[in-house]
Amino acid sequence: MKRLLILALTLWLAAFTRDRVDAWIDATPIPTLVHATSPEMRDRDGHLLRAYTVENGIWRMEVSPDAVDPLFFDMLIAYEDKRFYRHAGIDWLATARAGLQYVQYGEIVSGASTLTMQVARLLTDGTTGQWGGKLAQMRLALALERRLSKDEILQLYLRLAPYGGNVEGLRAASLIWLGKEPARLTPAEAALLVALPQAPESRRPDRHPEAAKIARNRVLLRMARDGVIPMAAARSDQLDPAPKGRQPMPQLAPHMADRALALGPGRHDLTIDRPLQTSLEKLVKRYMAGRDPRLSVALVLADHQTGDILTSIGSANYTKAAGQGFVDMTQAQRSPGSTLKPLVYGLAFDRGLAHPETLILDAPVQFGSYAPQNFDGEFRGELPVRRALQLSLNIPVVRLTEALGPAHLMASLKGAGLKPALQGGAPGLAVSLGGVGVTLEEMVQLYATMARGGNTLPLRWQASAPQTGNRILSPAASWQVGHILAGLAPPASAGPAGKVAYKTGTSYGHRDAWAIGWDGRHVAGIWIGRPDGTPVPGAFGGDLAAPLLFEALGRVKHTPLPPPPPETLMVGNAQLPAPLQRFGNRVSTPALQLTFPPEGATLAASPYGIPVKLRGGRAPYTLIADGEVLATGLHRPEFTAPITGPGFTTLSVIDTNGDAGRVSIELTQ
Repeated sequence: MKRLLILALTLWLAAFTRDRVDAWIDATPIPTLVHATSPEMRDRDGHLLRAYTVENGIWRMEVSPDAVDPLFFDMLIAYEDKRFYRHAGIDWLATARAGLQYVQYGEIVSGASTLTMQVARLLTDGTTGQWGGKLAQMRLALALERRLSKDEILQLYLRLAPYGGNVEGLRAASLIWLGKEPARLTPAEAALLVALPQAPESRRPDRHPEAAKIARNRVLLRMARDGVIPMAAARSDQLDPAPKGRQPMPQLAPHMADRALALGPGRHDLTIDRPLQTSLEKLVKRYMAGRDPRLSVALVLADHQTGDILTSIGSANYTKAAGQGFVDMTQAQRSPGSTLKPLVYGLAFDRGLAHPETLILDAPVQFGSYAPQNFDGEFRGELPVRRALQLSLNIPVVRLTEALGPAHLMASLKGAGLKPALQGGAPGLAVSLGGVGVTLEEMVQLYATMARGGNTLPLRWQASAPQTGNRILSPAASWQVGHILAGLAPPASAGPAGKVAYKTGTSYGHRDAWAIGWDGRHVAGIWIGRPDGTPVPGAFGGDLAAPLLFEALGRVKHTPLPPPPPETLMVGNAQLPAPLQRFGNRVSTPALQLTFPPEGATLAASPYGIPVKLRGGRAPYTLIADGEVLATGLHRPEFTAPITGPGFTTLSVIDTNGDAGRVSIELTQ
């Protein structure tokens, strides 16, 4: 009976002790398990472009176990904590062994700290030298094991393990000490990453490379002895030199990365193509080497079919030197010079004001107090509109702008997604010569619209950014503009590149040199100048920016320009309707108005066509639908347009003076 009482009392004490220990463990305060990690900018394929430090300049990067070479985990577990997946936070066998060795030898021969205990120390920033600190770590380790899975504990170790200096966590260590992601590691690399956290400061490869090598080789031999790696591999990798310094963290597309960082911390997936960004950054640095150090450069290259920006370079050097490289010149508002002229011509083609073969007068002209001059101060008389655009003459484009109305040009810029900035009130005729502020990225977006047949699609640099667009030019007018620009001779240094539709521009006072162009898939833009806006004597877009444009487009696979749309009117001047043969010299008559159908009307389609009514203007009239000439020589102000629908249609009527009326309607069944 007495023995039964003793047994019962013993069991009760054991249960009581267990319950008290459980309660003690459950009451353990858990430190924060969420730690700030470096904001990361990734390219379109998920590769790292740039990362930023967290508080106190620490590199601490997010990493998932599936992005780490399994060899590292095999080595880590075998070297640090063989029974990691079997113990509950404390390895009692290792603890007993360490205690017996201490009693026998009077000093610590081997440690008993588990990976969970190491995580507990990292979470509390504690030390291992004091018994009180060790006991607190053991308690926290037991608590962590109850609340977290083994994989979650391992994840904390991967993120927080110290690797020397301001480097924390496996991924930051792999990038800084090895110059690579930890997805694929050699035995020597994995062994180094296992060894460094044991003594991160005394084994730092940049300060103590020999100590790092000795520690790494010790891990290699132990792993070979334990059968984790072959002995031959261990002996071979022992001969590899240890890293002797830090590798630079990736810093590609730094200006765009800064834009993404302003949106908040975390990971940002960009549309940038890392290999292409790397290639073009090197190209830009080489191209600008030896030039005036006060010059800066910007480059944007995009896929105009998707709107994805593949490369964005805000300056040649991301510094605060004379060229103010820290300023992102892809976002700076500058005068675009002559690079707005293609849009003016496209709008004129769409409005029925001109055709590429229309003759236009390049002669002295004055609009009120404004008398535009050509860049070279010369006049060429009457010449085709096509040639006027290729020569980038000012007077013909101002004539067209006056006929269109500067407000219509500004509305088209805004319709294409630009935010043009004016100094002063209403836009004037000088807008078409660059009298407005736009950014390089906006201009590349505008040219992408023309390359895509007149349909806008905003450029995007965030992979998940939504896109919506609208049409500002017809496919025919867009193709005609591109066909004209593709007829320009490329720069002498362009090499055997394919056909590129491009335009150069130079702003007033030689402050900005531009070149923008496209092929069948890609569009690119170059700006060169001084960020402070001071003049660059002798700088011309054709000489300074165009060669770089062609080199940049030469780094992507060339895609031919598309064929003309079916509705494109491709005839000589003599075959054009009379009002389109010659621009200007109009007889004074009441302005032409297309009174029926009204703008935006929805009409029932009829096999007999659509009635059209005019007011004003001067016969004969020419009828155009969606860029296609349907009838000429019309003398009555009422007639029937041979359109049977259904669908959306844009009707234009041009009188003999070149005045035009235009409406967009929908025909339904």
